Amino acid sequence: MSSEDSDRPENAPEEALASADASADPSSDQVGSSEEKLLPGVQSDGEENEEDPAAGQIGVQRYVHAAFFSTGILASYLGGKILLSAWNSLADWPSAVRSMPFLIAYSEQERASVTLVIGAVLGVVAILRYYRRPAVKTWATDVAVELARVTWPDKDTVTNGTIVVLVAGAIATLYIALLDRLWGYLTNLVYGA
Repeated sequence: MSSEDSDRPENAPEEALASADASADPSSDQVGSSEEKLLPGVQSDGEENEEDPAAGQIGVQRYVHAAFFSTGILASYLGGKILLSAWNSLADWPSAVRSMPFLIAYSEQERASVTLVIGAVLGVVAILRYYRRPAVKTWATDVAVELARVTWPDKDTVTNGTIVVLVAGAIATLYIALLDRLWGYLTNLVYGA
């Protein structure tokens, strides 16, 4: 097998089997770590290593797309509410109604529908504009990659930490309350009530 053939992905499973057979055979002359004998991009514990960025990027991109999608929904909602508030404020202003009579041409419920559609269009346009910027997309991907590396605590650790914080807070509150009572009592003794 040539070195060009070993770089091709379709030969990777055959190489992994051959290296696994060679490592199982104690008379084998091959020397190397067990991680070198596995498939490229996979460590011995089944996790992906950082040498194969394509494998890790597939999972991270879904979080980037979800973040852009949820930001688009939020921008659409807020844009619609801001436009509705501005429209209702202008409709209550008599001089604005005289100069722009279309402000009161719609009922308040129709205004809410119109501004929701306008807000949705503006939100989609804004998110698509930012999504197409390489700097923003790279930043969002980098944030998602860093968050994917975070080791999140399990339920027991969070529960124990929460209990410790609540008990410590209760003790500190009790201590400060007792000191407040003591100093209040001493102040009343010295200065009189």
